[in-house]
Amino acid sequence: MLKGKKIILGITGSIAAYKSCLIIRELIKRGAEVQVVITPAGKEFITPITLSALTSKPVISEFFSQRDGTWHSHVDLGLWADVMLIAPATASSIGKMANGIADNMLITSYLSTKAPVFIAPAMDLDMYAHPSTQCNIETLRHRGNYIIEPQKGELASHLVGKGRMEEPEVIVRILDDFFEKKDLIDKHILITAGPTYEQIDPVRFIGNYSSGKMGYALAEECARRGAKVTLISGPTALHTTRDNIQRINIENASEMFSVAQQTFPSCDAAILSAAVADFSPIDIADKKIKREGENLILKLKPTTDIAAALGEDKNKRSRHPILIGFALETDNEMIHAKDKLNKKNFNFIVLNSLQDKGAGFRCDTNKITIIDKEGNTSYPLKSKSEVATDIIDRLVREINKP
Repeated sequence: MLKGKKIILGITGSIAAYKSCLIIRELIKRGAEVQVVITPAGKEFITPITLSALTSKPVISEFFSQRDGTWHSHVDLGLWADVMLIAPATASSIGKMANGIADNMLITSYLSTKAPVFIAPAMDLDMYAHPSTQCNIETLRHRGNYIIEPQKGELASHLVGKGRMEEPEVIVRILDDFFEKKDLIDKHILITAGPTYEQIDPVRFIGNYSSGKMGYALAEECARRGAKVTLISGPTALHTTRDNIQRINIENASEMFSVAQQTFPSCDAAILSAAVADFSPIDIADKKIKREGENLILKLKPTTDIAAALGEDKNKRSRHPILIGFALETDNEMIHAKDKLNKKNFNFIVLNSLQDKGAGFRCDTNKITIIDKEGNTSYPLKSKSEVATDIIDRLVREINKP
C-alpha cells in the first residue's frame, strides 16, 4: 500500500543511521517516493551521497542550498508528504520536536508537516530511560505522533530491548499497515501451518518437508488486515511478528486436530495449509529402537482427517465458517483437487503441484490455482507473501458474498 506514497525520511545523528539505507531500499521496493532530510549531526554517520544514490533525489540538510539565495521550503516539503518518518531519532532531536526548537531543516519540516509522523527512537538504554526523554516521547505521542519502539513480538530483542531503533523491515511494515485497508477487522481466522511429526521412538519420527512458510505468510497477511489469528503450528523455526497472532505449537496430527476442533466453532474462517501426516505408528517405542536384523516393520494407522472433520462440523452450525483447503499434488492435480474440494466441503481449495519448479515445500515461492465449485483461477509464480495476498483477497470476497 506504499506505492505512490510520498515519504519524508528524517535522519538524525545516531549510530543507527546506517539502517536508514535499508529503510530506503524497502520503501522504494514498495513503490514509495522518498525524500531524505538529514541533520548536520546525521551527516557525521552517513554521507548524503549514499542516501542520494538510493533515493535518486538530492538530500536536504541546510536551509539554503546555494550562496545565491536558493532555499529549501520546509512548508512546501511538509505539504508534499503523505507521511514523515524520523528514523533514527536521537534524544536530542526528540527533545527539540517536543519543545518546538526549530534550529535545523529537519525540525522545521517536522513542525510544518500536515502528514502523519512516525518516530523511531535510537539511543542507549540510560538515555532512553531518563525521565526527560520519557517525558518528551510521551509529549510527542500525546500530540498524535506514532512512536515505533521494539516492545512486543518475537523480533524484539530481549537483550537490547527498549532504546534501540526498531528493525528496518518492521518500521516499513508499520508504515505499510498504516495505509492498508483493514478488511478483516473483527474477523477470527484459524490457520494451520507446517508439518506434523508422528513419533516412532524417543528420537525418531515420521514427518514431511513442509517448512510452514505458506501458513505463516497467510497468518501475517490476515493479521495485517486486522484479523485475530489463531495459528496452529507444527514444528518449524519460523516466527510470528504481530500481536494479533496467537500461535499454538503442536507436534502431531492428533494434537493439531484437538486444537482445531476446539477453535473452529468461534472462527469466521479456517485455512488448512498444514501438511498433516496421513498415518502415524500404532505403537511408539519407549526406548530407542536398536538396529537388529535387516528390516524394520512399522505398523501405521490413519490419523484423523482434520479437513473432513471440520467440513462436517461446518454443516452443523447455523453460521457456517468459511473453510479453505490446500492440495499439494504430483499427478492428475486438477482431478484430485476437485475431488478433495467436494468431499471435504471446502468453500475453495488452493492447488499447487510439485511438477512446478519453485512451488511446494521448502521454497520461498509458490504457484497456485484457486478452485471452487464455479471454476478455477491460476496465478503465476510469486513469493509466498504475494501468494498469501492473493488467497486472502479471495477469502475477503467469500466473506463479503451476499
